[in-house]
Amino acid sequence: MNTRTESDSMGELELPADALYGPQTQRAINNFPVSGQPMPEAFIRALITVKIAAAESNRELGLVEEDIAEAIIYGSLDLLQSNDLMKHFPVDIFQTGSGTSTNMNANEVIAHLASERLGRPVSPNDHVNYGQSSNDVIPTTIHASAAIELNNALLPALSYLITVIHNKADVLDGYVKTGRTHLMDAMPVRLSQSLTGWADQLQSGLNRLATIQDEVLALAQGGTAVGTGINAHPDFARTFCQHLSVITSLEFHPAENFFSHLSSQDTVVALSGQLKTLAVSIMKIANDLRWMNSGPLAGFGEIELEALQPGSSIMPGKVNPVIPESAAMVAAQVIGNDTAITLGGQAGNFELNVMLPMIASNLLSSIQLLSNTCRLLADKAIATFTVNGERLREALDRNPILVTALNPIIGYRAAAEIAKQAYKQKRPVIDVAEEMTEIAREELENLLDPRRLTEGGITE
Repeated sequence: MNTRTESDSMGELELPADALYGPQTQRAINNFPVSGQPMPEAFIRALITVKIAAAESNRELGLVEEDIAEAIIYGSLDLLQSNDLMKHFPVDIFQTGSGTSTNMNANEVIAHLASERLGRPVSPNDHVNYGQSSNDVIPTTIHASAAIELNNALLPALSYLITVIHNKADVLDGYVKTGRTHLMDAMPVRLSQSLTGWADQLQSGLNRLATIQDEVLALAQGGTAVGTGINAHPDFARTFCQHLSVITSLEFHPAENFFSHLSSQDTVVALSGQLKTLAVSIMKIANDLRWMNSGPLAGFGEIELEALQPGSSIMPGKVNPVIPESAAMVAAQVIGNDTAITLGGQAGNFELNVMLPMIASNLLSSIQLLSNTCRLLADKAIATFTVNGERLREALDRNPILVTALNPIIGYRAAAEIAKQAYKQKRPVIDVAEEMTEIAREELENLLDPRRLTEGGITE
């Protein structure tokens, strides 16, 4: 491999001749051969965008020469449009806890491109990183990348899933099925009512995410090394947020207290908690779909999910609920990510949290997984499943729990005896009730009508 020699404050170092990064990045490559996983692309893109906003601010405040600032800006824009962006950002997730290696990776790559554009050296530290520290850049990028991904990916995907569920509920309102509690037969519900329950869970999750988005828009940038703002212009934080807001179309603003935003990741822990809650909702919906689809002969067989692929390498004709299974695994992963983020949030030692790269990676992973899963559930499970109406009616006709509707008329104990006989004799509850009460058949048909029982109220 062709190499070149560069030096930093620790001395000389060999690195690939064609690498855009510099010696500090190479040291991180050498020091952290841990997972082979670089920081997420969404994080790197947000980090480059942060550098653009910083250069814009430094130019506006007269802190960096205009031609140098412009070279940084246009070099960064070229980088964002590159087809091989991530090859220039090889630093492992599991690096120094402040993310200094990733910040310097960006500084070095951008400085390299800016130097080529300008025709003279642009410094990674003195120019690209002017008025900044890894200690405020990385927390800022965590918030910025999360806000961008929430706004552009997860919230739209979640809203889409909710809409698809509501549309499906409207179509299925005529179907009545046996309700289940404890996985046992219970009073009937309309299939549409079950779906609106899913939609309401997801809407509550969306509302909580939208609420916490406001906190995510508060940025640490301007706090520099320990929160005091050393080496940053007094107007840098405000100016930076203005420029970043213009670039992203999101309303970022300086944090009220830089010390808390450098030393803690409480907002991100809270955001991850809401992502975990959404994952729990997804898990519930996925499992309901799996149960209703189960069979088709030996299970519930109430619905039939779209057949997407063969389900077995040995059993011909078998088709499995692959989308709900994928969604359930995503939910499990997001819950695991939240545990890691929670532990990372505890690593705020004095003036700095030192698990920032891991927190960022897991947070963005959760957002991406949930975003993709919401759309898959909508398009390949909810929108496309069909209903086995005959199976629903058959189960309802044999459901002794319908006798609950007679409680106000004949009392709980008498109704329980009817249910027991219906179970024992495997007969429709209406036939047994006709024999064991003085209620006319026509009235029983009205009282025990499953559709009517889904509308609530007291039987008279």
